[in-house]
Amino acid sequence: MTKFRNFMLLCLCALMTVPALRAEHLMIIAVNDTHSQVDPASDGKGGVARRRAIYDQLRADNPNTVLIHAGDAVQGTLFFSLYRGEVEYALMDTLGYDAIILGNHEFDNGMEELAAHYRNVDAVKMSANYDFSATPMDGLFHPYWIKAVGDKRIGFFGINVNPTGLIADMNCKNLGYRFAPDVADATARYLKEVQGVDYAIMVSHIGYSSYEPTEPNDTLIIGHSHYIDMVISSHSHTTIKPGSGADRIANADGKMIPIGQNGKSGKLVATYDLDLETGEIVYKHIPVDESWDQAASRYTAMNKWLDHYRHGVDSIMNNPVGTSARFMKNSSDAAQNWVSDATMEIIKNLSGIKNIDCAIMNKGGIRTDMPQGTVTEGTIGSMFPFDNRFVVLEMPGYELIESIKLMCGRGGDAVSKELRATYNDKGELIKATLKGKKIDPKKTYIVATIDYLANGGDYMTPMKRCKRLFVDTQKYGNHILTYVKDLQAKGKKIDSTDEVRIQKK
Repeated sequence: MTKFRNFMLLCLCALMTVPALRAEHLMIIAVNDTHSQVDPASDGKGGVARRRAIYDQLRADNPNTVLIHAGDAVQGTLFFSLYRGEVEYALMDTLGYDAIILGNHEFDNGMEELAAHYRNVDAVKMSANYDFSATPMDGLFHPYWIKAVGDKRIGFFGINVNPTGLIADMNCKNLGYRFAPDVADATARYLKEVQGVDYAIMVSHIGYSSYEPTEPNDTLIIGHSHYIDMVISSHSHTTIKPGSGADRIANADGKMIPIGQNGKSGKLVATYDLDLETGEIVYKHIPVDESWDQAASRYTAMNKWLDHYRHGVDSIMNNPVGTSARFMKNSSDAAQNWVSDATMEIIKNLSGIKNIDCAIMNKGGIRTDMPQGTVTEGTIGSMFPFDNRFVVLEMPGYELIESIKLMCGRGGDAVSKELRATYNDKGELIKATLKGKKIDPKKTYIVATIDYLANGGDYMTPMKRCKRLFVDTQKYGNHILTYVKDLQAKGKKIDSTDEVRIQKK
């Protein structure tokens, strides 16, 4: 009996030391809205070599990985302004992206150029709600991609933003768009019921929240969904913090669906550890900071290749052209006020039209911060990288009022000191004045702006209906650069006020 008990104890101990079988996992790595941030930003965060080090470490630690870019890989630094995507698209395969989707800024140089770049990118290119059949992009995109891990199948699909009001018409000619909410859950259902996937993951470039209130967003899509299991979000530049509560949205059945997004400029990398047996997802952020510099330094070939492009960027970045009296964050009222007031001065001299009533610019067009102290040519080029022109419009008062209503609906925009407006909690216009007088719907006003807005960009459809009195031929950033140089020559500094010109009451 004693021998039998000892034998059973030995067997029990042996069983207790056998390691438990680990469920199969898929590590999904994702970034969004990296916006040509090849090197670290002015705050020292981000950088493509650091991101590559993070990707490689995660791939080394996890046998099953997928690397995703959720769009807007380009536009925002001189790397794109000078080299038109040559750098960013070449890096797609160097970094090893498995699947990518389009952002709206991928269209900034038109589809001919975009197609030429994408033909050389190996990553799977996804869009379920764009029809490219009548465009140069025909045949390059797939609605979804399926990844097999063991006996499980994971379906990824891309959902893109409505181009109308966001992408210049000439840059998306003949592009077919299907309403994102109509396509998203239907695609997830198809993947599950027809393709037999176990999990359906939406990679989206429509935003966690909506810039334009009438446009859908990811939370709305999840709220009406039955089949989507996870969302990789982008476009709104939202930093969805893991564990914040904002990272889970109830679907139509009351199930909490994970959603993540990493701000912008590649300063964070998101990981989604998907347990393929239980469906549980652990969402985390990895800061892209100096702690990765040693690991990043080993990419000698990539950095040597980048040095050629850096030389061109640095020659502009290091050329001083002016002085700023203060730091102005690009999203601040001060920066918006300065740009709009400068636009008024520039266009009056440029066009010869002296009776301009006000200037309306888009706050989203100010891409980087204004530093205090020395301002370089690269600072201005980075702040205003877009290939847009100054325009002067003849606007009936009722169209100007409609434009102001649109700006109020999204929390204000950049306007010159002559214009004031207030709105309520619902984003509804309460009052609008020009030079202290109520705007008269029957009167005609002269408004300075850029062709992006005049063409209906940022949903400014009223401007599209107005007569053009003047259209310039140069990039407006070039004129702002000249304006800054003139200030410096006169011994003046860049400066502005913090007043809120379109404010909530």
